[in-house]
Amino acid sequence: MISRIWHGYTTHENTDAYESLLKSEIFIGIRGRNIPGFQEIQLFRRDLGKETEFITIMWFDSIESVRAFAGEDYEAAVVPPKARALLARFDERSQHYEVRERLQQ
Repeated sequence: MISRIWHGYTTHENTDAYESLLKSEIFIGIRGRNIPGFQEIQLFRRDLGKETEFITIMWFDSIESVRAFAGEDYEAAVVPPKARALLARFDERSQHYEVRERLQQ
């Protein structure tokens, strides 16, 4: 299993609009692509004082599944134009980790 981690940052003025865009359009669009091996996406948010940090963690069966989502250059961030307009800055590259243990209740 592969975990894809990405960070994006907004101004406080754009925080709620960005979160709403993720939930109402971007995540639904990802699910609608029916990507083989895509399992789930998680969203984290925290106030850093002058900006808000968002982290997405996507779960895939394999690197091949990540490539089906992101393309051959699978580390490149996938940030649609509407999201770019709301972000102050973001990771240009996503990090990928082999999940060695995932304990669930």
